[in-house]
Amino acid sequence: MWYNQIPMRLSVIVPVYNMAAEGKLTFCLDSLLNQTIPPDDVEIIAVDDASTDASFEILQSYEAKHPGHFFALRHPENLHQGGAKNSGLKQARGEWISFIDADDWVAPEYYEKLLTLAEKEHADAAGCDYSMVTSHSFEIGKVDKNSTREQAGERTKESLKARVLAPGSLAVKIFRRELLLQAAAACPGGKLFPEKIFYEDNAVGAYLMARVGRYAYLEEPLYYYYQHDSSTVHTVSLKRLEDRAVAGRMLLALAKADGTLSSCRDEIEYSFTRLFYINTLFSAMQARPHVKGGYRFCKALGEEMRCCFPLFRSNPYYEKEVHPEEKKLINMQMKSHPRFYAYYRMLWWYRDHFR
Repeated sequence: MWYNQIPMRLSVIVPVYNMAAEGKLTFCLDSLLNQTIPPDDVEIIAVDDASTDASFEILQSYEAKHPGHFFALRHPENLHQGGAKNSGLKQARGEWISFIDADDWVAPEYYEKLLTLAEKEHADAAGCDYSMVTSHSFEIGKVDKNSTREQAGERTKESLKARVLAPGSLAVKIFRRELLLQAAAACPGGKLFPEKIFYEDNAVGAYLMARVGRYAYLEEPLYYYYQHDSSTVHTVSLKRLEDRAVAGRMLLALAKADGTLSSCRDEIEYSFTRLFYINTLFSAMQARPHVKGGYRFCKALGEEMRCCFPLFRSNPYYEKEVHPEEKKLINMQMKSHPRFYAYYRMLWWYRDHFR
């Protein structure tokens, strides 16, 4: 077999599911193959997650053109991105590991700059900013910060809190392989990412960033985050809502297990509140069309939130960051879910018809 033989500098893991259309997959892969680092320094491991389109055939064609540097794997069943990342990580030979979404792409100097910075600073991980775009080009769009200066450098009490509170996207970072393998060994079943759910990065982001000793941050948008209607963040279903709740539970479980909840209680509480409860609740309530089973789901969500953190509304980050209207609606649900649900539906009916 090709894997676990000759070590190399970098492994890039690409989970793929039905990305053949509109040139999305080829644009991503071409950006990885046109990096400024030497080709012998990098391997690309593309994991097809039981696609039903021509994605795997595209991956096979790249593997044939780039033998020894491009590897196409295929899952017999769909395990979602978490499963694909676990499979890729198992086979990776690189000292450094990168994950990239198959509908995104990176600037030609992306890996050279991150690797140079990480190695210069003797870091365990390095990241940069990203550009949100709606077309396949290298023009910079809206720039979002994926890290902060407070997170960079050695792990201190303050930098740890900053990392846990806002870990950012794992796709816009590189990690030492050893760090990821050690983190995976402490996870259920030895698998770093949860499988068969969406939002797998949300589940482990804080956990991973809490384990990083030294973090290097490059304030430059070298990653291109493609915005389109089929993106996970733009699709609402009961399955995706439930998966976000599962991701929140895993975030909390990992924080309890590794002690982060004790050292960063306010940060973990707010991260859980935002992921598990606030984002999920309002995604469900604002969905068009209405999510079937949404009433029962939202009721149970509120009850579980109250059970996990009864005083979450007193959290300093909650008091500072949550919008006043959201606070008003959350207070309403905490008092009476039927009243909250009826009021919210009436409010959005009015906005849909009269705004």
